[in-house]
Amino acid sequence: MRQCAKVRKTAETEITVKLNIDGEGEYKIDTGIKFFNHMLEQFAHHSGFNLEINVKSLDNDFHHIVEDVAITLGSALNEALGNKKGINRYGEKILPMDEALVLSVVDISGRVFSKVTAEIRDEKTSDFETVILPHFFSSLAQAAQMTIHIRMIDGYDTHHIIEAIFKSFARALKIAVTIDENNADKIPSTKGIL
Repeated sequence: MRQCAKVRKTAETEITVKLNIDGEGEYKIDTGIKFFNHMLEQFAHHSGFNLEINVKSLDNDFHHIVEDVAITLGSALNEALGNKKGINRYGEKILPMDEALVLSVVDISGRVFSKVTAEIRDEKTSDFETVILPHFFSSLAQAAQMTIHIRMIDGYDTHHIIEAIFKSFARALKIAVTIDENNADKIPSTKGIL
């Protein structure tokens, strides 16, 4: 089983993440940010990962919560994938959510890059500060050692755009981490490492 438990303790937060890539999309999320919980629940459901996240905020700063969850989740993902033998490596998904349409593409390459291109007009949706969204994916990419491209194709409702982003990213990642049965014993790179 490809799974990992991670704990991250700083002067700002205490984060616990339990991740099972080969799960059934079950989740138990408590970050202290209602909308962020909802997005992480969508991520778990649409990736098929079993995911538990518990956050204790020591400074009540939502920026630190979102960043540290991304770092801890990315680290857990990287460790759970091990040597990455047999994975598809690449994944992509175009996903609609009502008027919103989002493309997510990932490469589990060992090379770090993240770009989120989305026109989000509102500074907040529910209790979530939208300015932190690109930073979440940047921190996740850094910790998971992967490349992430996310592009909003259409949309105007902030909730729908962000939800489509999390869902499309989850489904792209699900494809990337799936084992290619025809190449299950091979690293998906001519370099022999990822």
